[in-house]
Amino acid sequence: LRAALRDGSARYRQRDFAAAAAEFSTALQLCSKGFATEDPLKSSPDDISRLASWIESKLVICYLELGQPGLALHHSHRSIIQNPSHFRSHLRQAACFRCLHRYSEAARSAMVAQCLYVLAEGAGLDTSDLIQLYWQAMTQEALSGEVSFSVLYTPFEKEDKTDKIKEANKTFAEKHPDFVQHVFTDPHGIHLLPERAESHPDQQYLLTLGFRNKEIGKTVETSVTRKLPVFPGQKTTFSPSMEEEAETFWQNTGKRIMAAMAFIGSTKIKDERGPCARAIEQFHHASLLSHLQRGEEQALVMTQAMAELATVPYLQRVSQEDDKLLHSLMADAMDILSGRTGERVWTKIQKV
Repeated sequence: LRAALRDGSARYRQRDFAAAAAEFSTALQLCSKGFATEDPLKSSPDDISRLASWIESKLVICYLELGQPGLALHHSHRSIIQNPSHFRSHLRQAACFRCLHRYSEAARSAMVAQCLYVLAEGAGLDTSDLIQLYWQAMTQEALSGEVSFSVLYTPFEKEDKTDKIKEANKTFAEKHPDFVQHVFTDPHGIHLLPERAESHPDQQYLLTLGFRNKEIGKTVETSVTRKLPVFPGQKTTFSPSMEEEAETFWQNTGKRIMAAMAFIGSTKIKDERGPCARAIEQFHHASLLSHLQRGEEQALVMTQAMAELATVPYLQRVSQEDDKLLHSLMADAMDILSGRTGERVWTKIQKV
């Protein structure tokens, strides 16, 4: 293990990223067998997790340098699973999403990094401002290329939310007349925007979305406003004869729904539906990818869901009931990734 880490680090410093990745991959395999020191009997679980996260982080950078952001993203998720409280892990994840042009998800990763940095009492205002600028740039990039929906953020204090939502919907229609086929304001959570420390760091917002396509808008609203997130098109179990229908749904509708849902997540750190809501959305996404026979994409989304779940306790207080759900979903994700079958909490949620 020590030799692999030493050789990998040397290759990394020499910018021979292919060779470095090979050495770090070897080190990761040894680490997965329980090695964090030369004597596995002296390796604590925390030691192993920290070392594994560090190795994964190096692999992220290697694969980004090698122009393989998809592989880098996989390792960024795994790095977060091993060490979810480290803000830099989330920034690396953001960089991977950015390279893949998945700007809403990059924005969310940057937002999480910012929150973790502040919660860890990060003293550097310059660092905080830089993270927020990155977060802001990613949200702007996400919207700049979006043609199916537009958004409006409305400052929100402690007013009556129902009245404020009506006001926000009306204002949206006036400002964005091309996106009024369906308009709704997210009722489940207060949104944050990247704002510099000397500005309004605690300002909260309501998010209103408007769509060109009425059915897409209705579908997104249904997906994000139910207590348990649902993903349209999956109310019945898919059979092989429905694969073509699933592909058509994904190409014509699913991608646009996911784009809107991803953007909603880019400024919402806490979801009133529950701390696992975002991960449940990703479970739905992975399930659809499974029906489409896209195994690699499904595995990547499931790993992303695990990273999301691992981070939750570091962002908010989790009730005993939610903690039980969180651990059950984490176990379900591991079962799905390993190909194990059986009754799961996730399958029960799907039937709701």
